[in-house]
Amino acid sequence: MNEAMTLGLAGGAGVLLGAVFYGGLWWTIRQGVSSKQPALWFVGSLVVRMSVAVGGMVLVARGHWERLLLCLLGLVMARLVVTWLTRPAEGRLRPQALEGTHAP
Repeated sequence: MNEAMTLGLAGGAGVLLGAVFYGGLWWTIRQGVSSKQPALWFVGSLVVRMSVAVGGMVLVARGHWERLLLCLLGLVMARLVVTWLTRPAEGRLRPQALEGTHAP
């Protein structure tokens, strides 16, 4: 494979790893806030998501810093996409509803 294709695949793998990492975080938050043991959800999810992300990046990089850099860039791009896709719908939270959430 030529170098440009290898670097493109590294970036694509970063996007995929980022989607798994941040999509898993979104899913964990949705499950954890209604769980009787939220700490177990959050810690377990963190361990699994970090293992997948770091392990995947190590496999993609294989000792080449250029691949690692593009994989990391793809991971950051996936964060932006997942954040955009999972944002609350406009008007769902009114400012009046947010005022009552803090302690007096």
